[in-house]
Amino acid sequence: MSRRKCRVALFGSFYRGFYLLDELLHGSLSDKVSVVGVATDDPDAPFVSAGSRVWQYPHTPYEKRMVEELAHEHGLEPYLGKVNSPAFYELFEGSWKPDLCVMGTFGQRIGKRLIDAPALGFYNLHPCIDDAWPSKYIGGNPFEALMQDGQRYSCVVFHGIDEGFDTGPFVARTDRIALPSQTTVTDMHKISSFAAAQLASQEIGKIVFSNRRAYG
Repeated sequence: MSRRKCRVALFGSFYRGFYLLDELLHGSLSDKVSVVGVATDDPDAPFVSAGSRVWQYPHTPYEKRMVEELAHEHGLEPYLGKVNSPAFYELFEGSWKPDLCVMGTFGQRIGKRLIDAPALGFYNLHPCIDDAWPSKYIGGNPFEALMQDGQRYSCVVFHGIDEGFDTGPFVARTDRIALPSQTTVTDMHKISSFAAAQLASQEIGKIVFSNRRAYG
């Protein structure tokens, strides 16, 4: 049976999206996966819910478009519009045709039509601590909640997506990531994003390997 690369679509922005895209393009998975699509935040768009997410905190113009720029550098045209829309469904199902999707810091909820489409699943990276799953730190601003609780560390969970809010099946979790006492929400994103991308790469690699008869 002929083998092909696993087709992966990324939904992400800010540092988590950047490191995740870079890992897919250049990391240990790069010879096994092909990035077929990138959806990223336009923080100025009303449907991104910027006021309740990372974009409410200080950020640079470059940080707003860092995933967009990385995608362009590699010949990928990023999508910045609504993902639960006929226009995106046409792009997603007609052109991208992903086998697997992964999300990290993305300002839109993912609907059932998209969740159910990729044969190997739709996954997310979510900050929390090493507590039960679903974590008490579910929702759009987990780092703020961690900071309000005085937590001095974070973890990031790789989990499947369902129609709930950060409640899909647990897959794996990073080790503890130390947070300095004077850290900010933006700092927390920067500190944890590389480890999150490494975790995603590890787990996606396992998924691809378990389906190795189809993907080389």
